[in-house]
Formats: sequence, structure tokens, C-alpha cells
Amino acid sequence: MDQFVIKQNITETLESNYMPYAMSVIVSRALPEIDGFKPSHRKLLYTMYKMNLIKGLRTKSANIVGQTMKLNPHGDGAIYETMVRLTKGYSALITPFVDSKGNFGKVYSRDMAYAAARYTEAKLSEICTEVFNDIEEDAVDFVDNYDGTLKEPVLLPTRFPNILVNPNQGIAVGMASNFCSFNLKEVCNATIAYLKNEDADVLEHIIAPDFPTGGQIILDETEMREVLETGKGSFKVRAKYHYIKKENCIEIIEIPYTTTVEAIIDKIEELVKAGKIKEITDVRDETDLSGLKLTIDLKRSTDPEMLMQKLFKSTPLEDSFSCNFNLLINGMPKVLGFKEIIKEWCEFRQQCVVRKYRFAIEKMEKRYHLLIGLKQILLDIDKAIEIVRHTEKEKDVVPRLMAHFEISEMQADYVAEIKLRHLNKQYILETLKELDELEKKIAELKDIIENPKKVKKVISDELKVIQKKFGTERQTEVIKHTEVVKVKHEELIEDYNVKLFFTDHQYLKKITLVSLRSSGEQKLKEDDTIIQEIEASNRSDLLLFTNKSNVYKLKLHEIEDTKASQFGVYLPNLLDLEEGEQILAIHSTTDYTGYIAFGFSTGKVAKVPVAAYETKTNRKKLIKAFYGKSPCVGIAFVEEEDILLLTREDDKVGVVPVVLLEEKQKRDANGVQALSITKKIGMKKLVKASELTEEMIARLAKELPATAKSLENK
Repeated sequence: MDQFVIKQNITETLESNYMPYAMSVIVSRALPEIDGFKPSHRKLLYTMYKMNLIKGLRTKSANIVGQTMKLNPHGDGAIYETMVRLTKGYSALITPFVDSKGNFGKVYSRDMAYAAARYTEAKLSEICTEVFNDIEEDAVDFVDNYDGTLKEPVLLPTRFPNILVNPNQGIAVGMASNFCSFNLKEVCNATIAYLKNEDADVLEHIIAPDFPTGGQIILDETEMREVLETGKGSFKVRAKYHYIKKENCIEIIEIPYTTTVEAIIDKIEELVKAGKIKEITDVRDETDLSGLKLTIDLKRSTDPEMLMQKLFKSTPLEDSFSCNFNLLINGMPKVLGFKEIIKEWCEFRQQCVVRKYRFAIEKMEKRYHLLIGLKQILLDIDKAIEIVRHTEKEKDVVPRLMAHFEISEMQADYVAEIKLRHLNKQYILETLKELDELEKKIAELKDIIENPKKVKKVISDELKVIQKKFGTERQTEVIKHTEVVKVKHEELIEDYNVKLFFTDHQYLKKITLVSLRSSGEQKLKEDDTIIQEIEASNRSDLLLFTNKSNVYKLKLHEIEDTKASQFGVYLPNLLDLEEGEQILAIHSTTDYTGYIAFGFSTGKVAKVPVAAYETKTNRKKLIKAFYGKSPCVGIAFVEEEDILLLTREDDKVGVVPVVLLEEKQKRDANGVQALSITKKIGMKKLVKASELTEEMIARLAKELPATAKSLENK
């Protein structure tokens, strides 16, 4: 069978296949629109509105999910998850739209699962009256649902900027959206200020974002203003806690919106097991019907404030919220600042108000037209009755009334349907009164829609009512970043003295002095020997120099304490050394003072400041740490008053005071010639005088008596 291969340009394939999918996700799924809802939210809430759940009793969630499928062609699980997020019980929104009954889980818990839809009940919250109040008055457009059997709104005519009041997150194709929530009162104030004066600084009315889970925002006003002006940026949110002195425990009562209780517990347990936090004896979740509570039991004499600073730095108890105010404006994704979003919402709301009033005017004008016809007939009611009485056929009544009174068919038809009992003086007077009221109301509404200032006044009045009725106090406390105690990273690390043992087989032991005093003989691998012993602090940085002119940097507190009876940590695995790479020497430092002396087989010695290995970032590896074109035969930490001993291959020794060596500014600079070398004889060792053995000093005493004496004194 013949096979045909059709070649197609990949760009054409992407354009024809992938782009429609990407646009569908962006426009119809992931990004919110100016009303603050995604399509899934809008379809669910509109279904509940049509089910009369805005005023009626609660119904089973399964019933709501089933009805929503008429608009939203997705599985019941996805629809129910959408509903859960909108509920009061889940606590994810500042203004929940669903009044729920039953277990809907909690936004701050990863493992607290919501009950199945058949067990829970729901209806629309009271605030939904401000969402749907204008929907029957042509305030927004309607489109067909997916199978053309029903109509659904394109947007919901929300009377307040819901897009800014409730948090919203979405991941599309090639873009994402992440809105933090703001306090309803503050948003209303900012919007009212903008409606009064478009040049007003609306950000003066916004303190900071406000989250339903509470917590504390660390406010840097410059950074926050940048977030609000550009719609992008991040800020810090931390948990709220109090210390119970009687029980010696810390109770966490509010956590950042971005995390969960389980994530916090997992991280604390991980730190405790790793030995990085030693002040905690137990951590447990005591959340109940009264709200969130995470309890941390402390060891005696623990400083709770210092411990919390450690936890803020190392766990999700302090977290960042990254903002990305990306929303759809007329079907196009745009990243807007706070004021720009208010501007877009005000324009949208103005259109809703104008459309609503035009719809009302049309209804009033139709009624007015009918009453005008009635008025004309009521002026000569006897003649009208006579025409009706003397008309032989019913179908001729309307044409005869039209002809005699010069009214339209609609007016004549309306008059002909009036009951006989209504033809009394009271009815006539009330009809004439209604005519006057309609005339005034129509003129008033026309005046409003023709005057943008009056439309804005209507929106402002609505916002004031909503603010008064539904506004609540801030739930997230604001603390200025200048008030936050800034603890240095070193202060969070437990400080104690240790002794380091580095072996020929590349093992490192970090042993506390207390453990060292009570321990016996050092346990080593077969044929292994200790080649370097140094005293250090747990807060020290450790520099490890290798035969490939690299230096690796470690934080000593990140290395687990060991005992003399253990082999220690195998450094090549820890550092992921290159093939054939070996550590020659180690050095511990807290202040990067002093020098590192490098001796080379050529007889040269380089004196490099330890400060040359200090970095602002937490880099783990520095290349070209020292001169690499000649074999390195010795590395030692020295200070100005120290003396170096240089040994040639023929066992002759040179003594060099460190102060006489020139300091090198570049790490990989060539050294100065400190020992005379021939082609056949090279330097084989460099050691610091304090590291000399008694045998070496005895041999020097024979060859260099004066030097040996000074070394003994040192």
C-alpha cells in the first residue's frame, strides 16, 4: 500500500493546532475578567441565581453541581472544587459568595478534605444581591451556552470591584495571574476617590493587601507602592503567634495565605531531625471548630522570640506573596496596576448603569405611551363606551377606537382590555398622576445617562451602601519593615566550639569539645590517618582547597556533628568533586582575616588574604583559588608574625618570616621565589612553624641553631 508523507512547517502546525488551545485556556479558563470571576465561577453562581438560591433555602451541593453542568461542560468533581473555594466554610475569600453548611475543608489545611457534594448544602450569600441585582435589566450581554439551549451572562454586573477584593490565581499557557485580596472598605474608598477625581492618588486609601487567613504583612511602603502601581512584585507575610509562659509553648493562631499547617509542621520536623533546631520538643496541630492553632512545645530556658526568628527564616511561617495582576480586558490579557484596574472597572460599571437605565426608560416609555392613549379616551369616556357598544364585531373595536381618538393600535388594544369597574373617578385620577410621575422619572433617568458625572454619583452611592453593609475590619495586621527585628543569620545558628579532623582518605569529623573530652580513640578507615586538626566555631565558614586550584565553601553548621567513634562525612560525595580532584587542606574562619600561604614545587610561595575568598552570595565553589600551573606542595593558614618552613627534596630547609612575603591581591597570582631550586631538586613541603614536630625542630637545631631556638620560643 502506498504511503504518503505530507511535510508541514512546524510554525504552521503550532499556529493551527496549539494556538487555538492556548487562547482557549487564556480566554475561557485561567484568567479572571473585570468582574473578578473566571468562567467556571460565573457559570456556577449564575446557575445558583437561576435556582432562586439567592433568597431561598439551601439545597444539596450535588443538586447545584448537576444544574451547573448545563452551562459548564466539565466533570462534577471540577465544578464542586470551584464551589468549595467560593464558600464561607472554606475561608478562602474576603467576601464569600456561597453560604455553606457542612464540611468544606479549610484553605489553611492541606489534609482537611471537604465532604462529598451529597452531604453538604449551600445557597448564595447575601452579598450576591450586589452581584446579580441588575442582571435582569439588560446590564450585561448574554450568549448561548455550549449546546445553544440556554443563555448565560458574559460578565456579572458586580456593584463593587470584586477583582480587587477577593484573591484569584490562575495558570494559563505562557502566562499566569495572581491577585492578592484587599479590604472591601479600603477598595470602596479608593474607588469613590477615583470617581470624584480621576487624578486622585487612590493608593492613599489602601494600607496593604488583606487576607482572609489574617497574619501580618511586613510593609515596605516603597516596594508596596511599586506592586500596586505596576501590578507585579512581592511582599512578605508572616504568622501571628503568642507565647504561653505557663505551659512554655508557642501558639501559632494565624498563618500566611500561601501556606498550610501541614507544610509548616513538615518543615519544622525536618529541621528538628536535621539538628538545625534544638529548642523544640514537640509540634502539633490543635486546630478545632474555634479556629486554627498550631502548638510548639519548647525546651527549658528557650528564648521564644529568638526561636520564632529562626522559624520565620527557615519555614513557611514567613512567606512571600508574588503579585501578577493579569486579567482579561475585552478578551485581551493585560497586566495592570491597582489604579488602572479601578479605572477599567469604573468604565465597565458605568456601561452597566447606562444600559440598566436605558432598559428602564424603554419600559417606562412603553407604559407612558399606553397611558397617554388611555388619557385621551378618559377625556371622552362616554364616546368610547358608545363605540364599543355599537360595534358589531369584536375585531372592529380596536380600529374604530384608533380612528376616532387618533391613537395607536397598542394604545387602543390596551384601552379595550380595561375592566368596566376601573372606569371610575379614582382610577382616572391615579392614571393621570402616574403619567406625571413617569414623565418626571424618564426625564430624570435620561438626564443621568447623558451626564457622566451623575452616572459616577450613582456608582459612588452604591459603593457607600455596600461599604456600610458588608465592610469588615482588616484581618491582616500591618507592621512596618523598620519595626521588624532583623536578626543576622549568624545569630540564628547555635554557637559552640568544635574540633575538626581531616583525614588522608578525605573524611571530615566535626566533634564538639564536650563529646571529645568524653570520647576514646578516633575511629578511622583502614590505612587512613588524620592529616589536619583545627579548632572552629559552629558558625564558621569552611574553606576546602583542592589539587585542581578550586576552593569549596561550606557553612560548618550545615555539617552534622559526629563522634570520635564515627568515620565522619565523606567530602567528595558532599561536595560533588570532579574526577581525580582531592582536597589538600581545610581552613575555618568567621571573619576572613589572615592569609593562606601556598607553596609550589618551583620554590615559590604565594601569600593570599583569606578575605579574597569571601563572597556576598552563598557560592559553593570558587575556581582559580590559587596558582595552578605548578604543583602545590603545601597550604597553611598564617598571620604576619608567623614563620614558614620550606623543605626541598634533598631535605634542605629554608625559613621564611611571613611578614617578608608580598601579599597577592589576585587569588591565582604566582608567588615569590622563597627557596632556591634546581632542575633536579624541587620543593616538597611547606609548613607553618607552629605545626612542626619535635623531630623537625631537633634536626633544625643542628643545622640552624638560632632559628630552632626562636621556633621553640614560638
